[in-house]
Amino acid sequence: MSSPITVITQQQAASRLRARPLDSHKGNFGTAGVIGGAAGMTGAALLAARAALKLGAGCVHVGLLTDNAQSVDYMQPELMIHDAAALPPCTVLAIGCGMGRGMTAQKQLYDALHSEAALVLDADALNILAQRPDLHALLRARDSATVLTPHPGEAARLLNCSSAEVQADRAASAQKLNLMFGCALVLKGADSLCITRDGQIFVNTTGNSGMSAPGMGDVLTGMIAAFIAQGLSANDALLLAVHLHGAAGDALGAQGIAIGMTATEVTDQARLLLNIWTPHTTQSTWARCAHPT
Repeated sequence: MSSPITVITQQQAASRLRARPLDSHKGNFGTAGVIGGAAGMTGAALLAARAALKLGAGCVHVGLLTDNAQSVDYMQPELMIHDAAALPPCTVLAIGCGMGRGMTAQKQLYDALHSEAALVLDADALNILAQRPDLHALLRARDSATVLTPHPGEAARLLNCSSAEVQADRAASAQKLNLMFGCALVLKGADSLCITRDGQIFVNTTGNSGMSAPGMGDVLTGMIAAFIAQGLSANDALLLAVHLHGAAGDALGAQGIAIGMTATEVTDQARLLLNIWTPHTTQSTWARCAHPT
């Protein structure tokens, strides 16, 4: 396969961002749901949900799989936490972060594949897909947008090969996944590769070794979900989130934070950059009617 590879630029990544009108409300910016957080792994789901909230989703629900789950995130009480089986309808579902691969997790993925929500599939959602080929047809048949976010190990399991083979030809591996599932995806790692649903391939050059830390992928998943919730296409949300995620890591690196960089810090830095990149708030609808230009 030899499709041309385009470098993602900040201008391109941010080109779909629009100013928010003064009379907007949370209902204008979609509802993101995060499903994951089996026993011992609730942090993964919470990191994704916090990123979705801080990158602009109107409402964020978290469906946790662990028994006796906490009822509130004391670090981010704006999140609405439920048992995974009781999640309300959402614009977009990010599923897989710390989810595990047991029967409950498999049922959650099965139900998500049948839903009308856009999906962002990460981590254990991808691992379940690898062990359940019977789910592949459901994924390919979806009308709603789906984004896959594998790292090389997850890509290797989906392709039934080794991580070394994936890394030996990352572009070919990403394109095989695109053809296999008909989805937009990012093959994570240094110079992450993004492929749109129709097969266009992009390389992202932001990011640095300081981002080799726990939770970074969870944050990226939440960011993609946030932008889809706010009305961006899956393709645009993917390119923006991947570029912004790496740019946030670079901004922290420029501050002298390399060793010990955390996913939480990347979320907060990404929010800061997003606000810099987004055009200023527009007038309210009422003001434009009352004072036409």
